[in-house]
Amino acid sequence: MSLTGKLTQERRARLAAERLLEQKQAELFAANQKLGAHAKKLSAEIVETRAEVKNVRDENLRVKTDLSIAQKKIEIAERRLWLSIESINDGFAFFNADSQMIIANRAYLWVFDGLEDVAPGVSYVTLLQLLTEEGIVDLEGQAPAAWRATMLSRWQSPAPDPVTIRLWNGEYIKLIDQRGHGGDVVSLALNISETVRYQRELKEARDNAETAARAKSAFLANMSHEIRTPMNGVVGMAELLLETPLDDEQNLFAKTIKNSGEALLVIINDVLDFSKLDAEKMVLQHEAFDFEGALNEVVMLLQPALQDKEVQIIVDYDMFLPTHFIGDVGRLRQVLTNLIGNAVKFTSKGCVLVRVVGVFDPVANKTRLHVSVQDTGIGIPADKQVHVFGEFNQVDDARNRSYEGTGLGLSISQKLIRMMGGEIWVESEEGVGSTFGFKVELATEAQADTSTWKALEGRALVLEPSDLIADTAQKQLSRLGLSAERCATASDAIGALGEDVTVVLADSAMVGYDLLPALDAAGYKGRVVLMSAQLGTYQQQGDNGLDVHELLKPLVTRQLVEKLCLAAPRTEEAASVAADVFEANGEKRKMRILAAEDNKTNQLVFRKMVKALDIDLKFAGNGREAVELYQSFEPDLVFMDISMPEMDGKEATRAIRALEAESGKHVPVLALTAHAMGGDKEEIMSAGMDQFLTKPLRKAEIYAAIGGYQPKGVQPVQADEAAA
Repeated sequence: MSLTGKLTQERRARLAAERLLEQKQAELFAANQKLGAHAKKLSAEIVETRAEVKNVRDENLRVKTDLSIAQKKIEIAERRLWLSIESINDGFAFFNADSQMIIANRAYLWVFDGLEDVAPGVSYVTLLQLLTEEGIVDLEGQAPAAWRATMLSRWQSPAPDPVTIRLWNGEYIKLIDQRGHGGDVVSLALNISETVRYQRELKEARDNAETAARAKSAFLANMSHEIRTPMNGVVGMAELLLETPLDDEQNLFAKTIKNSGEALLVIINDVLDFSKLDAEKMVLQHEAFDFEGALNEVVMLLQPALQDKEVQIIVDYDMFLPTHFIGDVGRLRQVLTNLIGNAVKFTSKGCVLVRVVGVFDPVANKTRLHVSVQDTGIGIPADKQVHVFGEFNQVDDARNRSYEGTGLGLSISQKLIRMMGGEIWVESEEGVGSTFGFKVELATEAQADTSTWKALEGRALVLEPSDLIADTAQKQLSRLGLSAERCATASDAIGALGEDVTVVLADSAMVGYDLLPALDAAGYKGRVVLMSAQLGTYQQQGDNGLDVHELLKPLVTRQLVEKLCLAAPRTEEAASVAADVFEANGEKRKMRILAAEDNKTNQLVFRKMVKALDIDLKFAGNGREAVELYQSFEPDLVFMDISMPEMDGKEATRAIRALEAESGKHVPVLALTAHAMGGDKEEIMSAGMDQFLTKPLRKAEIYAAIGGYQPKGVQPVQADEAAA
């Protein structure tokens, strides 16, 4: 091979080696790059791992630190909790499911002081044995084994009832045990010795209070009776004295005695009622009554208070409203007396309007009554209106009182209305007047019966000086179907007459009786209704051939309806029967009345009150005499006093009812008593009484009772129809 070929071959080999070297160098560089990247990644991972390891190490250290702190806090909390449990006066213990004591405070272990067996691990059965064997518990006569059996049975129940045990030293421990879901029991031993002593003292105090209350009630009842008995003589004699001929000064003295006595009785009644309400001993009655009648009775009783005043009482009772309800008529009458009496007392001129409206619910058979009493009196300042229903409160300054009274009437009225489920309120303007009102809902016995009312037609003339009375009368006449027109004078009324005028309603004091001849002369054929303060005057004047009727003021809606709508001419048969009765009157015996009364003054008052009546009256000095006279005298009516010697009125009435059970007859017996406390009426009526009347005696009540119980076949007790 030539040199050139060898050089060429060598050059080629060298070039191949160089290429291989370059290739290896490139591979080595790539490998170095991969190795560097891997090393970098590995280095990063190492750094990250070291950081994680550091974090874990720090976290472990922090956890250990937190655990150490928590453990210290738990130890502190446990120590504090235990110190708290140890410091309380009541015992605390914890038992496991096997009834072994785990832990207990000193108060729990105190009763076992000095007994080495009482320590953590002791069983509940052992504790019971120690309580009986060491005489720690007072078994109160029970056998130790029986007591332990009872206590163990209680302990083993799922929910042990609390039990109280008495220790040897007289202290009382109440055991309260609570069983958990796992059977563990938390036991509390509460020292209730102070509570037991307090309850004993409270019971003694309650017994003493009840004894004092009974003594107070007995005292009040006795005081009521003892005061009313002599006051009956004072008021009764004063009333009788006023019926005798007296000069002006004597008349003033007699009126003062009577008014002062009645004022004292009002005070006594207020104090007794307030005491009863304050002790929550007042009981409401539920009986049928006529509300309109009760209202009119109150108004009539207050009429004497108007004699020296220019004041009239006006009653506006919705004629289509029911009048008969179920409730406590006595308490409603008391509220009405307070409200209307106050209106009269604080009104010197003008009028007092009593308005009764309401809504009848036929489904519930109840009526929502709304009663308002409006006056034109002194009024009440705005800042004092919130206090008028308070106790012993009055509007005027107590240092310069212009009006008498206890200040209890409105407070009692408010309590009574609230007891009935109603409400009472006041609206007033000083110097203008006041309006007191109340709402109650009462069960309705019967609706207003308008089926017999005649439909009225034509015009009605009203002669009345009072605007309010005239407006009320016009409204009532309009409801009856009449077109009411007011006339200022009798001459105006005569001038307004026409064929369409069917009713003339006139105030007798305004027109006198000159109107009647003028109406007769004018050929008036309608009805004349005279309103007057006293009945009977017209009959003494003659009737002038007119159809004349009288109504007593204040005008009562129901009576007006009766005069205009219900009055019918007597039939010939009725007139004949009346004539026969009149002709036979002379042959009839007198009504026999027996009055049982031990007080001589009261006998004198009763005798003088009924002296004008044509009756046969006998007195019994005690209950035994009353029973004997009942059998021999055979009375038609008995007035029975309650407090009498030998035999009281209740015993006497029971004896009379026993006699009547054999004979089959019934004589009305009326309780006439000075007992007026709440509950007295029920007790007295339960003896067989027919009616309850309280002293002092009032002539009107006595007359009404005698007239109401007058039997058929006796002479009229009063020959004078006007007096009756």
